[in-house]
Amino acid sequence: MSKRNNWQEFQDILDRHHITKLYHFTDRDNLESIIQFGGLYSWADCVDKKIPIPKPGGGDLSRSLDRRSGLQHYVRTSFTQQHPMMYVAMNEGRISNPVILEIDPAIIFEEETRFSDMNATRNGAHVGGTLADFKRIHFNSVKAQRHFDLDDDEKPYFQAEVLMKNFIPLKYITNIENFGIPIPAQSAPRPTVGLTTPVQPAIQAKDAYTAQITRNTPTAFIFLIDQSVSMSRMTKLNGEDMTLAEAVARIVNNQIRELVLRCIKTNEVRHYYDIAVIGYSHKVYSGWNGELSGRFFVSPEEINNNPFRKIVTREEVRTRKGTSVKEVEKVQWIEPRCDGNWTHMHEAFEKAKDLLADWMIDHHDKDCYPPTIINITDGQFNHTTVEHMQQEANELKSMFTNDGNVLLFNIHIVPGRDNRVVFPKAKTELSGNQYGGILYDLSSLLPLRYNQDIARVRDDNDPNVRHVAMAVNADMSTLIQLMDIGTPTNISKNK
Repeated sequence: MSKRNNWQEFQDILDRHHITKLYHFTDRDNLESIIQFGGLYSWADCVDKKIPIPKPGGGDLSRSLDRRSGLQHYVRTSFTQQHPMMYVAMNEGRISNPVILEIDPAIIFEEETRFSDMNATRNGAHVGGTLADFKRIHFNSVKAQRHFDLDDDEKPYFQAEVLMKNFIPLKYITNIENFGIPIPAQSAPRPTVGLTTPVQPAIQAKDAYTAQITRNTPTAFIFLIDQSVSMSRMTKLNGEDMTLAEAVARIVNNQIRELVLRCIKTNEVRHYYDIAVIGYSHKVYSGWNGELSGRFFVSPEEINNNPFRKIVTREEVRTRKGTSVKEVEKVQWIEPRCDGNWTHMHEAFEKAKDLLADWMIDHHDKDCYPPTIINITDGQFNHTTVEHMQQEANELKSMFTNDGNVLLFNIHIVPGRDNRVVFPKAKTELSGNQYGGILYDLSSLLPLRYNQDIARVRDDNDPNVRHVAMAVNADMSTLIQLMDIGTPTNISKNK
């Protein structure tokens, strides 16, 4: 690699615009290969050298456009972590657990690096390797948080690119050590021309979603609860007649209590996770009551110390003689509501995203079990579009810690359980259910660690097939099971 003589002029522009990182999105499943072969190769170089790409971000059309523009041997980087093409790749199922690799902008100083003022294969893009070409980038536009924040005529410039020829060595990927995969003492040298496959030692990757939960590496749970007027429909829970809103409130309260109990060690309530409850209908608000009212994330200790009220309810109790239903006293933190005229699920997703954005500031680069979002609804969202909901869901699912991506569960509930589908392995299981298909696309693809528990709900067990974190037409007994599956806690005994 050869450094430009005028590299300082490029550096001055970066300094002027406070740019300290470039970004490249990929799937978590690709990290082991990237590390094993010493860096990021262009897709064409991967083909030539027979380097496997478990989940390629680009499709056939993208590769065809690269060839047309003569860019197939370049690795693309951008100035944004919210790249629109990442969400396209998620929508098309090419990647399911995106991670953002942070790239040292020093690659800009290499002689063979090229610059494009927009997506390099877009008609009208200006691609070149000079300082003048670099100056054509709309730096104010690339620094926008999302391309939706820009005027239509500026949106194409949000996707400006820095393209490095053939290969980005590991030394330029500044956060590559954050994912728990061992890094060789010396990264792979750039293969010489004519080398078919770089030979690398085998690497044992750390499995995602295996982090121990400790006070230093906590996780988070967010419960989103539909509280629109349709939740006033009647159902049964443990033999009692009540509204869907009442049943859901009791089930969520029970799950919160269970989460708190898991944190009690030697007479103290340890801060193993943060918990938020968000109610939504025509507006979005905190679901907590009493002393916690108006708060969003709260600690287990705060929950334990601030019960709102107690109720007497019926509950199934297992004894040596079997299962019986008894009256028990239960602590409540959230109240049933079903007074909203609309179902603004998109606003609930946006609020969850805002909460997690702040949470990630302290936990993004730690080996924390990723946050879990459980959305409970009895009907279809409104005052938004399917496309907007998909974008909101993708932005949530693209957030990650070192241990894995945020997990988004979507649970559609009904008073009965006709045509129930839980944790499908494929969309075909929904038998054409249109709303179920929408929720399927919004939901996370679960890691295999959930399969054993899922098998007990589905009465099947395929240990090598991953399930989607959703249910449609779930009754209350099913909701109880799904809530338990969705809140696993790998709590370390001594931390």
